[in-house]
This record gives sequence, C-alpha cells and structure tokens, in this order.
Amino acid sequence: MEITKDMLIGEIIRNKPEAVETLLSFGLGCIGCPASQMESVEEAAMVHGIDVDELLRALNE
Repeated sequence: MEITKDMLIGEIIRNKPEAVETLLSFGLGCIGCPASQMESVEEAAMVHGIDVDELLRALNE
C-alpha cells in the first residue's frame, strides 16, 4: 500500500500498523487522538512543521 499525502493518519495506522514507529520518530505523538482519525498526512505535517515529502518517503520505505 502506497501512502499518499491525502490519506488519513487513522487509515494508515489501521492498514499499516508498523507506520506508528515512523510517525512517532517524526514527532507525531498524538496518533491515538481523535483528530488523527480525520487528519491527513499533509495536514499533520503542516501542523507539526514537518516536510511532507520527507515524511512520505519514510512511511513508504
């Protein structure tokens, strides 16, 4: 499954649980909060000041 910037954080966690470690390493510690169920990768990166392309590369490795 290729992860895209439009995918929701909650969807990624459900379909690729091993991505949690990568998300945490980028400082996205609120992966279990309700907002993560409705927040896209792009939105999460923007809110946390993370380069979305770098995050996507890591998530898709």
